[in-house]
Amino acid sequence: MAPGEDSRMFAGLRDKLKATNLYDAKIGAIHLKNKIGKFGNLINANHRHDEEHEKATDDKRNRIAESHRFNSFAPERDGNKIKWYVDGQDYFYAVSVALEKAKETIYIEDWWLSPELFLRRPPFYNQEYRLDQILKRRAEAGVKIYIIVYKEVAAAVSCNSAHTKHALHALCPEGSPGHGNITVLRHPDHNVFENAGDMTFYWAHHEKFIVIDYEIAFIGGLDLCFGRWDSRQHPCADVHPAGVQNEMFPGQDFNNNRIMDFQTVEDWKSNELSKADYGRMPWHDVAMCLIGDCVFDIAEHFVLRWNFVKRDKYKRSEKVDWLTMTGREGENEDLIAVQRPKHPVGEYINHPLSPLENRSWAKGQQGTVHAQIIRSSSDWSSGILTEHSIQNAYCEIIENAQHFVYIENQFFITATGEEQAPIHNTIGRAIVNACVKAGKEGRKFRVIIIIPAVPGFAGDLRDDAAMGTRAIMDYQYKSIHRGPQSIFEQIKAQGVDPKQHIFIFNLRSYDRLNKTAAMVEQEEKSGVKYQDVQRAEAEEIMAEGIHSTTDRRPTLRDETGGKEKERLIEQKRKFEEQRTEVGLDKEMTSTDSIAATAMLNGGKVSEQRWDDDLEKEKENFIQEELYIHGKLLIVDDRIVICGSSNINDRSQLGIHDSELSIVMEDYNTIDSTMDGQPFKAGHHAATLRRLLWREHLGLLPAQPPDASKDPNAQPVDVCPNDIMEGPEYDFVADPMSDKVWEMWTGNADTNTQIFRHLFRADPDDNIKTFDDYEAFLPRHNKFKQGHLHDPFMPAQEVREKLDQIKGHLVWMPLDFLCDAPMAEKGLQVNAYTESIYT
Repeated sequence: MAPGEDSRMFAGLRDKLKATNLYDAKIGAIHLKNKIGKFGNLINANHRHDEEHEKATDDKRNRIAESHRFNSFAPERDGNKIKWYVDGQDYFYAVSVALEKAKETIYIEDWWLSPELFLRRPPFYNQEYRLDQILKRRAEAGVKIYIIVYKEVAAAVSCNSAHTKHALHALCPEGSPGHGNITVLRHPDHNVFENAGDMTFYWAHHEKFIVIDYEIAFIGGLDLCFGRWDSRQHPCADVHPAGVQNEMFPGQDFNNNRIMDFQTVEDWKSNELSKADYGRMPWHDVAMCLIGDCVFDIAEHFVLRWNFVKRDKYKRSEKVDWLTMTGREGENEDLIAVQRPKHPVGEYINHPLSPLENRSWAKGQQGTVHAQIIRSSSDWSSGILTEHSIQNAYCEIIENAQHFVYIENQFFITATGEEQAPIHNTIGRAIVNACVKAGKEGRKFRVIIIIPAVPGFAGDLRDDAAMGTRAIMDYQYKSIHRGPQSIFEQIKAQGVDPKQHIFIFNLRSYDRLNKTAAMVEQEEKSGVKYQDVQRAEAEEIMAEGIHSTTDRRPTLRDETGGKEKERLIEQKRKFEEQRTEVGLDKEMTSTDSIAATAMLNGGKVSEQRWDDDLEKEKENFIQEELYIHGKLLIVDDRIVICGSSNINDRSQLGIHDSELSIVMEDYNTIDSTMDGQPFKAGHHAATLRRLLWREHLGLLPAQPPDASKDPNAQPVDVCPNDIMEGPEYDFVADPMSDKVWEMWTGNADTNTQIFRHLFRADPDDNIKTFDDYEAFLPRHNKFKQGHLHDPFMPAQEVREKLDQIKGHLVWMPLDFLCDAPMAEKGLQVNAYTESIYT
């Protein structure tokens, strides 16, 4: 046999065997061996970083990060065009416009994604703009859609990512247009047999961003899910005697986390509050849309996450491909976690699908914003060594602030040093240093913080079941002012008065349920409750989605869903039959929401029409905390950080929740003033801050639900922000103005007093112990949560008191339960669970 002939013979034999079952069995055995080998990871936590090629990749990533500000994976980028969005109405409408224009690819990463979410309202008149229907149309048009959602621990979180996955995969079944164009991945894996050494139960993927065609991106605090859509007047009510088709919040989209959390979200009826009896919890949020080089960095983070999930969970799935990226080819594809095993499963698809240089931002600068993507990410979430560039950015930017620090965040848990265990992020130290420096220099300086009054978890704060909620509040109070290591005490220890520099607020909203006497009569005559009618309405416009659950047996689903739908439609018919009989066929005089009365030119509550006895109206006034969910920092009207990152260890350390945010500084400056002195402000930061402050002060008009003509509800490639110039815009231009501060604190004083007087809104400074709690807000079933506390107060007095509320600002009650143990150590709060709450 000639030299080399034996090797050629065996090579030929291998090629022939590749087409046989024997070869498939061999590959299967190799995959099984690797699968079983994962149990070895239980004793090797460093298994992604111990081989030479892995160490080389880690070194490469470290060198890149060390060359960038904040030690981020991404560089600073000039020339970005960025647009801000305040609250869900504008953001979701803009997302709907951008998604409809997608031509090649859509990336979506969310903590929770609700396929049945309506991106335009009212839903009845905008059914084609339900999220799943938009994605279905784009998939049928050939767009490849890639989605990553957090795979929750079902016992702790109710977002049901399995429903998200199966509902979206079912949109384009085999044999139909678009089949295979939507792929949804869930992570982390909780399968002990598949991923024994890599399971995490405590931490979440918390990013919220979208990338479309590598051309445009959205990033911020808004998941594409139930409960987030809202307008700037933040209504609590959604009762419509003139017709249930006018509802704004169908099904589970009407939610109040303080009363009842989302449950079994694939079946909205199991988690429903009656709109005729309760108000929703309004939602405040902030997000961005951008075109520019930063789009590439957001896309790179997604591709890294995608390939890591492919490697971690779907390595042997032919339905999940590897993604490669222009600009990260060859020796740099390891930066985005591309692996090329000897026996790969799935294709290698290069993105973008058309040349990168065709993007508008690749041809030149699109705007004036200097920006940088930052993240919290680590081994469990992305397969990388820990990056906490978000915390680095927050600390450096706050510490260098000269005039003011403005924070809106869902949480505020932070440390001033190493003696504040179990809290480790040091944003609190940066605040201390900035305030002490200003105080010793005699410089006017403010840190203004707006956070929720209560974390968004259901239950009475006095109940044992609320121990976890109280623990979060306890850590917040200890971060702010309770204990020697708190921010206040650390500032005071250096001879500076913290009360001259740090001010903390909540937001709160009121409304009126339009449950008129005629509607009550309609319920009585028809024998059908309004709650059943709202079920029927949601069934009509959400049926396809709510029955597309984790149950993959369509015949059973269709049978049960069909019978239920018939029953509910019959209920609605019986209810509507009585409309003329009770006089509801005539034009309504009472409005479905009076939330606009807290806003500019919204009129007075005392002047609102009510189709009944005013004494009956009292039963329908409601209030609720306005939940701050945005993750926003504005410093000196020049720099903004916005994204998914809360101020707590979960978001900031990098080793816990995964996050993505963006730092922005606009080089386009505008002439402004700072404490009465001429000042060059960044256009992007200043205009965003001015709009936010006008909303909180009630110096903006309410929004109509139709956003089609609102420039602020369009993507950045359509038009810039409308900054809504006028006297109110000019009034808040100087963030350190005494007149602005007088209105800000004056509104907070008045609003706090009115909500206390009328509703006994809790938490409150008068509640220092649990006995105080019972005296302030007795536990009984006489009054529903959120309603008026004193039923004997004269109706006109109630109306006139509500007239005094302007905007939504209230003071945070810093004395709440100050003389009581908020979270005693035990089964719920201990050394093992502390990191979950912080």
